[in-house]
Amino acid sequence: MPGPTPPEKLTVDAVNALVGQPLAPSRWRVIDQAMIDDFADLINDHQYIHVDPVRARASPFGGTVAHGFLSLSIFGGLAAEIAPKLENGQMSVNYGFDRIRFAAPVREGAEVRTVLTLKAVEAQGSGVVNLLYDAVLEIRGEGKPAIVAEWRVRHYLQGEAAGLGA
Repeated sequence: MPGPTPPEKLTVDAVNALVGQPLAPSRWRVIDQAMIDDFADLINDHQYIHVDPVRARASPFGGTVAHGFLSLSIFGGLAAEIAPKLENGQMSVNYGFDRIRFAAPVREGAEVRTVLTLKAVEAQGSGVVNLLYDAVLEIRGEGKPAIVAEWRVRHYLQGEAAGLGA
């Protein structure tokens, strides 16, 4: 299933004008048992709440749940669909999190999507711009999100200084 139309490339000033505004949400993505099992194998975490549907039914979750770090990985991929792209952008990288909370489990079969609100745009030297987001991984039909975070993304620009207001 295709995701949202990729955002057009914006100037640093245009991105700065988006501060405080929620961006359009990403597409919904299903977290199925095969994905959970593959992730368990990848990171060698085979706790029964992730990989044993029969035993997990008796857990407080009532079935298997995605690993928190699987949810965080899915969150980042979905965010890439909706995050602003900068003019003259050479690349962007995950610069880290100031805060992450795994607020609710993602049950097998659940659909999740990422919602971003741009919190700050920070020029850092020539050709580097950091974006700070309030970021949420929503679970369809649930009142509580899976993840709530403050997330930093660093953009490297080519050919121009990244100063604001330039």
